[in-house]
Amino acid sequence: MENQFSNFETQAVRIQSERSHFDEHSTPLYLTSSFVFQDAEDMRASFAEEKQKNIYSRFSNPNVNEFTAKMVQLEGAEDGYSFATGMAAIFSTFGALLHSGDHILSCRSVFGSTHTLFTKYFPKWNIETTYFEASETDLEKYLKPSTKILYIETPTNPAIEVLDLELLGKFAKKHNVIFIVDNCFATPYLQQPIKFGADLVIHSATKLIDGQGRVLGGVTVGKKDLIREIYLFARNTGPAMSPFNAWVLSKSLETLAVRVDKHCENALKVAEFLETHPNVSLVKYPFLKSHPNYETAKNQMKAGGNIVAFEVKGGIEAGRNFLNKIKMCSLSANLGDTRTIVTHPASTTHSKLSEAERNQVGITAGLVRCSVGLEYIDDIINDLKQALD
Repeated sequence: MENQFSNFETQAVRIQSERSHFDEHSTPLYLTSSFVFQDAEDMRASFAEEKQKNIYSRFSNPNVNEFTAKMVQLEGAEDGYSFATGMAAIFSTFGALLHSGDHILSCRSVFGSTHTLFTKYFPKWNIETTYFEASETDLEKYLKPSTKILYIETPTNPAIEVLDLELLGKFAKKHNVIFIVDNCFATPYLQQPIKFGADLVIHSATKLIDGQGRVLGGVTVGKKDLIREIYLFARNTGPAMSPFNAWVLSKSLETLAVRVDKHCENALKVAEFLETHPNVSLVKYPFLKSHPNYETAKNQMKAGGNIVAFEVKGGIEAGRNFLNKIKMCSLSANLGDTRTIVTHPASTTHSKLSEAERNQVGITAGLVRCSVGLEYIDDIINDLKQALD
């Protein structure tokens, strides 16, 4: 898919699969498991990868190709591969690149399922993980001869910590380790980690990229040689994105910029309101001046995103009471939806972590994660206010 556009919004709208002989304006659905060949030589050359051709939808599909091509362009990457879910993207990326005896250096504040991979499953294959705190900048002491990957999220889930991409990019390059960034909370509209030295960028497309809580999806984009390894792993293990989900997500990208602008506008107003409420002891939002890494966020992000974390005074019971008093906002484990969602991470998304592990990454008993939606701002704030009051 040729791309002659330089602006984000135009790329998201105009990158499309080649039109069929029907001359459709909007890309159709290609709901097919497989594709046919003209003759024996066409089939041989396709399997030998001497020509680019769809063979089987576990390998590639026009709808999936279109979504992947958009994400590659929007992130400023060389190549990419799309997956059934965000966690499929994370697992397959690590599975393709790591060998027994390798070492991962990761920020401690990561999504609960990613933590479970690092601590429960990877040790079975003799893959070790060392955590560092989000506030640390001197990481050389954690390096080992076997260190293969540096992995982070920024902003982190759910404590909304911001890590310095430029600093970590230089560190990874100096020590020749693969730098992987989960960019789910920011989306490529707000932040492009590759500009700061990331080798690979991962998304759960289920979140803001879909933006309406409809379908699951994941994608990894980055350096062509690394994506080649990931593609071969995924081609043989089968975590491919479905054509239907890819079609939905590709259409969703067309409105990503306008949606995220409004999400960010609403989220900042919610964060500013929460800072003034007497029953809230702490608010974390990247574009609040009170955020400890405000300047870093301003340097690497276009806006602060749609996730606000805050601590309700009174601990776990106060947190549960707050959720029980919510009327309009949704109680859900998802985020990045058009609808505002409030979640209590300690009892849901990060419940598999021990209390000590949760405290280490700032997930205190009363912490609430608010995914600010697109409702009228006064309605969002009024619901949060009556529950806090």
